[in-house]
Amino acid sequence: MVRVAALITFLACVVLSEAQHEPGYCAFYEECGENPSLGETLIPPIVPCLNYSQARPISGDHYKKLQQVCPMLDQGEGNTFACCSIKQLNSLETSLTLSKAVLIRCPSCADNFAHLHCITTCSPNQSQIVKVTKVMNVTQMGQQKDAVVGYQAFLTTDFADASFQSCKNVRIPATGGFAIATMCGRYGAKLCTPQRWFDFQGDSSNGLAPLDIDFHLMKEGDTTGVPEGVIPYNGRALRCNETTPSGGEACSCQDCEESCPSVPPPDPPTPPFTVLGIDGYFLIFVILLCLLVLAFLTYLAACVRSRKGKDEEKGKRKKKSKDQNRNEIPQEVIHPSEVTCTDKNSLAAQAFLSSVFRVWGTTMATYPLMVLLLSAVIVAVFAVGLKSIQLTTDPVELWSAPNSRARQEKEFHDAHFDPFFRTNQLILTAPGREGHIYDSLLFGQQNFSGLISKDLIIELLELQTRIQQIEFWSEDLNRTASLKDVCFAPLNPSNPSLTDCAVNSLPQYFQNSLDNINAKVNMTELGVTKEVDWRDHLIYCLNSPLSFQDITDLGMSCMADYGAPVFSFLAVGGYTNDDYTNAEALIMTFSLNNYARSNPKFNVAMQWESEFLKIVQDYQKNPAANFTFAYMAERSLEDEINRTTAEDIPIFMISYAVIFVYIAVALGEYSSCRRILVDSKFLVGLGGILVVGCSVLSSMGFYSWIGIPSSLVILQVVPFLVLAVGADNIFIFVLEYQRDVRRPGEKREEQIGRVLGNVAPSMLLCSLSESVCFFLGALSTMPAVKSFALYAALAVIMDFVLQMTAFVALMSLDARRQDSNRCELICCVKVGKERPNKPNEGILLPFMRKFYAPVLLNSFTRVIVMLAFIFMLCASLYLMFHVTVGLDQELAMPKGSYMLDYFQYLYKYFEVGAPVYFVTKKGFNFTSVEGMNAVCSSVGCDQFSLTQKIQYATNYPERSYLGIPANSWVDDFIDWLNPGSRCCRLYTLGPNTGNFCPANESTILCGRRCMSTPSDGVLRPSVEQFNRFLSDFLNNRPDLQCSKGGLGAYDKAVVRDESGEIIASRFMAYHTPLTNSQEFTAALQMARELADNITKGMRQIPGTSPDFEVFPYTVTNVFYEQYLTIVPEGFFSISLCLLPTFVVCCLLLGLDLRSGLLNLLTIIMIVVDTVGVMTLWGIDYNAVALINLVTAVGISVEFVSHMTRSFALSIKPTRVERAKEATANMGSAVFAGVAMTNLPGIIVLAFAKAQLIQIFFFRLNLVITLLGLAHGLIFLPVLLSYFGPGVNKAVLLQEQLKANSKANDELRMSQMNQVYDNLSYEENEVKGGPRSPSDARRSS
Repeated sequence: MVRVAALITFLACVVLSEAQHEPGYCAFYEECGENPSLGETLIPPIVPCLNYSQARPISGDHYKKLQQVCPMLDQGEGNTFACCSIKQLNSLETSLTLSKAVLIRCPSCADNFAHLHCITTCSPNQSQIVKVTKVMNVTQMGQQKDAVVGYQAFLTTDFADASFQSCKNVRIPATGGFAIATMCGRYGAKLCTPQRWFDFQGDSSNGLAPLDIDFHLMKEGDTTGVPEGVIPYNGRALRCNETTPSGGEACSCQDCEESCPSVPPPDPPTPPFTVLGIDGYFLIFVILLCLLVLAFLTYLAACVRSRKGKDEEKGKRKKKSKDQNRNEIPQEVIHPSEVTCTDKNSLAAQAFLSSVFRVWGTTMATYPLMVLLLSAVIVAVFAVGLKSIQLTTDPVELWSAPNSRARQEKEFHDAHFDPFFRTNQLILTAPGREGHIYDSLLFGQQNFSGLISKDLIIELLELQTRIQQIEFWSEDLNRTASLKDVCFAPLNPSNPSLTDCAVNSLPQYFQNSLDNINAKVNMTELGVTKEVDWRDHLIYCLNSPLSFQDITDLGMSCMADYGAPVFSFLAVGGYTNDDYTNAEALIMTFSLNNYARSNPKFNVAMQWESEFLKIVQDYQKNPAANFTFAYMAERSLEDEINRTTAEDIPIFMISYAVIFVYIAVALGEYSSCRRILVDSKFLVGLGGILVVGCSVLSSMGFYSWIGIPSSLVILQVVPFLVLAVGADNIFIFVLEYQRDVRRPGEKREEQIGRVLGNVAPSMLLCSLSESVCFFLGALSTMPAVKSFALYAALAVIMDFVLQMTAFVALMSLDARRQDSNRCELICCVKVGKERPNKPNEGILLPFMRKFYAPVLLNSFTRVIVMLAFIFMLCASLYLMFHVTVGLDQELAMPKGSYMLDYFQYLYKYFEVGAPVYFVTKKGFNFTSVEGMNAVCSSVGCDQFSLTQKIQYATNYPERSYLGIPANSWVDDFIDWLNPGSRCCRLYTLGPNTGNFCPANESTILCGRRCMSTPSDGVLRPSVEQFNRFLSDFLNNRPDLQCSKGGLGAYDKAVVRDESGEIIASRFMAYHTPLTNSQEFTAALQMARELADNITKGMRQIPGTSPDFEVFPYTVTNVFYEQYLTIVPEGFFSISLCLLPTFVVCCLLLGLDLRSGLLNLLTIIMIVVDTVGVMTLWGIDYNAVALINLVTAVGISVEFVSHMTRSFALSIKPTRVERAKEATANMGSAVFAGVAMTNLPGIIVLAFAKAQLIQIFFFRLNLVITLLGLAHGLIFLPVLLSYFGPGVNKAVLLQEQLKANSKANDELRMSQMNQVYDNLSYEENEVKGGPRSPSDARRSS
């Protein structure tokens, strides 16, 4: 046998060496059966018989078949010769059909591809083009024949390069990738060259080529290594922008760069605002600063010049009088005609409010127990509504308005298509492991990172299998549930098994088979025999994930076990320049169906994700694990937010406790050590806290009654806000009472009423301003801001009402106890030391009066303060234009959360961004030729179609944020219908005659194509054909015979109504990797601009509805849309809040416009400066920050309005003296009540775990409090001392009339006494002479 084999080999070599290369001769002819050297292949490897003979003339059916398969060889019937039989033509047609399925989009490319193989198979000059290099003896029909199993083909580089150039940009619409990537083996699209492309076509190990073809690409004139008689083929290959001889049109722009129109590049990003190379905003800041400083200094100079004349004139009209504290003060003599209407209104308003609140306070203090009982009943009635409270935790419901564009687009998408699947993902690394260089037989030397190793792949497979086998009892299903119950199964959605579930990971390249990973085989390539193993298969699959068989002798598929490809960017990450085997991360993703929350399977999916997290966390704790990894489940964001909220509740409780202790201590009088327990205000402080709590409960209960949901933001912010407002009012009321002295004959209740009459108008001013502010803030479109404003507004109103009722009653009870000298906590114990009947000013008031106010309002200090705050304002205006807008999602996570690691890994290792769908609404006719051309991107399509415009955008990813073009069901549907492929055929035999026949059925049964070949090569179905075959396309599972089937890729992308009209469809592209909220927002904006442009173009198509629309949809749009409008939204909300502070201040001060304007200016400065400090401290501007800024307006009212009112009602002669009085009297109460109440509680929040709380509640509230304190107690007194309103002349006239009345009364009394003395003297004279001095003293 050995001798026979040697003889056969020798004879074969002799035959091959004697073969001639002459024109008109064939090297082989007819079929010799299957290649005996090949094992299992994807298609039968039919090889030709060695036959050196003349080319045969062809005619009849043979000629017609040649015309159909190889029209470039047609020389006319009777003049056409060929070296292939009709059987060979049929086999060639079958082979070309597979390639045409992906290349037919570009007719010239498909023509060139056929040209190449027609020349080597059928050319009449075949022997001059090919050289047979390997034959094998085969038995056919009982006869021994020599079968050609290898030959060399000689082509010129001009022909080869032109053919390659015509095909290199042809796209696969379903994936957005290049067709050449599936036809270049290990090199993929980026590294593919003409030689590598031809080598793959001639490699029998790819499962498609029936024999080995060694292509030699020769430069013209180069004969090196060319056998004698061989002439490298130099036919003309078509350019992709040329029409084909058969009438096919030029390729589209998406598949051929030469066909693209001249499209101008997008406008560059708007450059920074500069003037003469200087930051424009900085220049404006400098100019504004100079103007304001100059204006202030000019005003100052004018005041100094005019002061002397005014002082002299006023001095002539001044006289001495005494104020309410019996201090002598110089005052102007006011004539009634000098009193303005504004002054009269102000006095009338104050008198009316004071009298009303005096009566009210006296009544409340007289019946304290009844008032407390009624207050408790009212609060209880409101609070009962809490049983119906709805706590919103869904971020979509919180931050996206129901009528917002993104929300409506999401609802449209989810109503017509399945919601985007739930993602459960691991990103795994193995740092510290050394890589190695693998010398592959097929691919040469390849770098393998330490991560890409067999043991780690097997470990990953074990973890994946463990997760896939999760089982648990489901109450909703009333049975044991598993992954298959909830998984996303694109190719078998109705009844999936575990292997139908979409799991994307690297082991899927081995179909999750340990045997496939361990497989190895010896392979010979170019005379070299080496072992090929998992590494060769992996290299190939990472570069050609769409392949059904690799090019190694392993013969394994690259497709996942669920039937779809796993693209490289879904399996590995952290690579550069497509060097996949050097990746730093492995990615494993489990996709679940995204059920509605009302669907029972939603709970099943949530349970599965909980089990998934348990397994992953247990694996992470396993010391034997070789991976360092990050992970997440779809539920992780919500879980972590809820967890950190629960963990931070003690922090908030401690914060409130600290505030309570401060209030209880600070409200005490402490006149002596013996009376500490009597004069303390522990219960009063507790009562104040309870009033705040009851107001919040009442607000929450009321809105729960009427169905307005609450949120965690409300629970965290509203109590703080109301506490700041309430504590301030409590301090003002209590301190005013402590500083007051009960008048002779005045009852305790009357004193409380009188004190309340003095301070309640100021409390009303602040509370009313804040509540109206928040009610107007509820006009915001953001649900979280709107609900917060509503809850805060009612809470502030309830707080004021309860302070006017319950707290006044509580003060009355405490005053009784204190007057009885009873201890606070032990009421049965009395203290012998009496309470001194004198005002208790405490420590802060004397300090403010004697030291702080004089220093602050010193002439030099005032100038410094004004200049400093002008600078601060201008600087903050400049910084405001540089504040970062957005909220990165990792900030919502607590420190130490596993999600922070996941985000870090995601941004570091992922090579592609989120998918973005371009969704079409109802109103477009896809069935018309014009409609298809306006959408598709293949041959004959509009150059500015929907998909083509998206393609143009991907050419500029840095501007469009689009990285991968959109897939297109229209393009693939047209390709699927093309008779050049096996995809769409009809049964011609059997019971299904006339119905659709899938590609895997025999040609004998399905002998008819769905459509005939068009004369111009531009295939477009008629309306009837479109509607008839679309369902077949969408339900056709893709396979090797027809990769264009729509099941899995498009079956959920097209929605039709009962009449068959397409009412919604979508086209999926991919964003570039997006790492922060600014990029997400910019990507949304650019996608919308692109979609609007597409909409305008498609509306020009005849028959399109005028309200037809295309919009982009990404799952993140609902979160980031707010940042497109949050700046104007913020201006609107804050402006609405500022308006009532001005209006209410003016009204309650009797139309005092100047006070209202100064009040408004100071609050605006606080808000502007807050935004400026946000920029410096790295606090982004977003919805949470906006809520805090609205809160800042409310808190600023507390810092500012009390001072403004105190100044306006003061009757000191000069602004400086009135500013000193307001600073001392009201400033001390504001400092103790607002600043010192907030600061301890805020500082405690620094220890919270949640980053949101640390940044937006600790940092931002600290900034708001400190800036409010600085503006209220430093800037505002100085501002009022310069620009405050003049003294109220109506009040002066009233005091003057009171003083005159009092003087007249004293004069009458003295005159009466004098008359009495005179009468007594005369009486004594009549009775007998003068009295003795002692008698006079006794009578007196």
